[in-house]
Amino acid sequence: MGKNDHLGEFEQLALLAVLRLGDGAYGATIQEELDRTAGRSSAISTIYITLTRLEEKGLVRSSMEAPRDGEDGKPRRYFRIEPEGVEALRASRDTLLNMWDGVEQELETT
Repeated sequence: MGKNDHLGEFEQLALLAVLRLGDGAYGATIQEELDRTAGRSSAISTIYITLTRLEEKGLVRSSMEAPRDGEDGKPRRYFRIEPEGVEALRASRDTLLNMWDGVEQELETT
């Protein structure tokens, strides 16, 4: 990602979900994680569109894997965060923290 490439909110949330889930990050688990931790109910198609965009940016990578032990069904597309994805999250967090610095009191008094 270039210096002027910023992550949108949903991209950040998707990356964080992939990071949190580790080896278990695929469409349905990412969808559940976003709902559980971020309170975001999202269509699976929206999640896959976002993940594909993140993969095109080099922030995640995906691989098709056969069902794991104890799982039924067809192969799944699993996602892993790349080092560039971690760096993009750090940069995004730093930007937000810088913007929040000094405004907490304003929120309390307004």
